[in-house]
Amino acid sequence: MCNCLGEIQGKIKQMDMTTEKESAPDNIIADAMANPSPAKSMGDPGITPLSPSHIQQNDTDPNAHTGPSFIVVVAIDFGTTSSGYAYAFTKEPECIHTMRRWEGGDPGVSNQKTPTTILLTPDRKFHSFGYAARDFYHDLDPTESKHWLYLEKFKMKLHTTANLSIDTELHAANGRRVKAIDIFAYALAFFKEQALKELSDQAGAEFDNADVRWVITVPAIWKMPAKQFMREAAYKGGLVPRDNPEQLIIALEPEAASIYCRKLRLHQMIDIDSKTIQNGFSPTENVGTGMTQAKEHVRSKRQSRTFLVENVIGELWSELEEGDRYVVVDCGGGTVDLTVHQIRLPEGHLKELYKASGGPYGSIGIDYEFEKLLCKIFGPDFIDQFKIKRPAAWVDLMIAFESRKRAAAPDRTNPLNINLPFSFIDYYKKFRGHSVEHALRKSNVDFVKWSSQGMLRMNPDAMNALFKPTIDHIIQHLTDLFEKPEVSHIKFLFLVGGFAESPLLQQAIHNMLQGRSRIIIPHDVGLTILKGAVLFGLDPSVIKVRRSPLTYGVGVLNRFVEGKHPPEKMLVKDGTRWCTDVFDTFIACDQSVALGETVKRSYTPAKPSQQIIVIHIYCSEKEAVSFISEQGVRKCGTLRLDVTGTESTATRREIQTHMQFGDTEIRAMAVDVATARSVKASIDFLSQ
Repeated sequence: MCNCLGEIQGKIKQMDMTTEKESAPDNIIADAMANPSPAKSMGDPGITPLSPSHIQQNDTDPNAHTGPSFIVVVAIDFGTTSSGYAYAFTKEPECIHTMRRWEGGDPGVSNQKTPTTILLTPDRKFHSFGYAARDFYHDLDPTESKHWLYLEKFKMKLHTTANLSIDTELHAANGRRVKAIDIFAYALAFFKEQALKELSDQAGAEFDNADVRWVITVPAIWKMPAKQFMREAAYKGGLVPRDNPEQLIIALEPEAASIYCRKLRLHQMIDIDSKTIQNGFSPTENVGTGMTQAKEHVRSKRQSRTFLVENVIGELWSELEEGDRYVVVDCGGGTVDLTVHQIRLPEGHLKELYKASGGPYGSIGIDYEFEKLLCKIFGPDFIDQFKIKRPAAWVDLMIAFESRKRAAAPDRTNPLNINLPFSFIDYYKKFRGHSVEHALRKSNVDFVKWSSQGMLRMNPDAMNALFKPTIDHIIQHLTDLFEKPEVSHIKFLFLVGGFAESPLLQQAIHNMLQGRSRIIIPHDVGLTILKGAVLFGLDPSVIKVRRSPLTYGVGVLNRFVEGKHPPEKMLVKDGTRWCTDVFDTFIACDQSVALGETVKRSYTPAKPSQQIIVIHIYCSEKEAVSFISEQGVRKCGTLRLDVTGTESTATRREIQTHMQFGDTEIRAMAVDVATARSVKASIDFLSQ
């Protein structure tokens, strides 16, 4: 046995830990920094125990996602550009109810959801969310609005921030900074209030939040810190209490879409490759036409906000056989998420075949291209100043662009007119000393003209050019994905998310696939994830197998082997030669993990008085990792075991830890083997 001083984080006091392993009793965890080698930098690295079991144990946890019996499942689709909620009662799982109609709206935009916009008062108190926030902010006097904090499209910050923490900040439209956790908590609290009010009105009495299982959707490509951040925001916003984490489920957006798509009936979707009549209209050679007609058909037929789904699987799946594969492409405002699933019959369970992939290729990329175009015409210095000095007018301009953006189509021939707010025209003249029309003439941007009605006239090619960089990213990613051996023989490609309504995107994917897979677009495509998230909350076990997005493990000490281990990794302790920094893999990148499958490790406090064990977790995008000091390996989290209150008279205490990697979040459970008492175990990815 070896006892050494342990290096730990934060305020946890230093402590000793020992180890034992049945097959190799001299293999121990080195809880040390990844680079440089602890053998050289610390002289005496901290060590903690390695488990007797080195293999993955396929112990299905029957209690996963169970607990109190919930009366209703409420799912919140927290999107980059728009958000909303839907719910279903557990006694009527086939009836999914979408949220009440929101007040407000934009021309050419269906208001099934509300914009992801939030407004705080000058003293940073929550004021409003969605259309209400945007409209109130718009109506403020410019001298007053600069004191208010208006935020939009802020969800992407969780994906783009390299070192996300509870202290991460966002910038409001007026340039002031605010804690991101507060903004997300305010937004989730708003949805909680709206949903509970609607449920209470239905019930005729106040609805108890304890009877609700909450589901929050996140992109599948999000890393663990971003998922944990959403959970922390839910705790802070009062969605669920911290001592009842099972009341909240994090759902992956393309998974939710996949779950809903498997229940589709033929009249609830568009097959853009088909030339047959569906829903009373015939798709034409232009793939966008069918979608436009479908939306009008759905609007005219919709009598309520209740959607009926199949009990088992929908009519579409009658064409599927055991083992058939399909891809879900979730095209949202901020990200594009892709997941590859295989169907398991007869229950319709799903197996992930390739790790979730994608990138920041959402529709807001088109907005950024439009902003770049404005900078080219009017100058980046003016645009930057206008956004700060007239933030409400900038919002107006982007709303005007949004409605015209949705009118872009491959076969469009007439120009698209974008209203310029009067304050834009007026402020530009004061800023430059000449007119907007003069700027357009001097800019050499031939495809954008000035209209005497106070509009920018864009020819269709100019609008299509704004789409091109974003669509090119998506097509390249899809092309790369379809070259993977796991992604061969794909029967269907389901196109979902708000951006999926774009005829330009539909045509690009249609041209790329060249008939290799059938492209299916559900009706009310913007609500697909929301409805699927409700179904996931009703049955979280529907996804039976997932793929690990990263390789996870810890640093260990192994017996030094000449010729195998690098000499610079050698550490001599009590006459024994050890190799430091060895990466002990819990799970490898793209490895299949069954739901409930656990990785077991055992840890032993060296001192009876030790109350806390903290072990660093490392990760990498590489499948095969040998040392924690390798390039691309980083410390990403901590496993914390709190053994307070589990004291025993045993001379050597063994804390057996079970880690689950097959769910949407990584979970940890632990037990004191001698007393069979539960030990508080948690994995933290934010406090790094």
